[in-house]
Amino acid sequence: QNISFQASNPGQFENDSDVLWQRGHVPETIVYHGRVGINTDAPDEALVVCGNAKVMGRVMHPSDSRAKQNIREVDTNEQLRRITQMRLVEYDYKPEFASVMGIKDT
Repeated sequence: QNISFQASNPGQFENDSDVLWQRGHVPETIVYHGRVGINTDAPDEALVVCGNAKVMGRVMHPSDSRAKQNIREVDTNEQLRRITQMRLVEYDYKPEFASVMGIKDT
């Protein structure tokens, strides 16, 4: 996976606001301490992508089976009993959130 940045001098960035970008400890990595927005100037999470994202490799997530061990079957009756105790809800997005995120069906 390649990530490119254009700078006037290798390892240096064009303006003071880019100082938060640093070379990572692992080769070929860049670290940014803060929030990153793609197609948004107001990211409210570590990474916010407003638009489509294309992944040409694997996406690892904590719920991914490749990150787990000791996977075993559970008692179905016990799990169904636990599900009946869950709180299930329906909701509508707030209009101001939906408009910023480009959500049409709220």
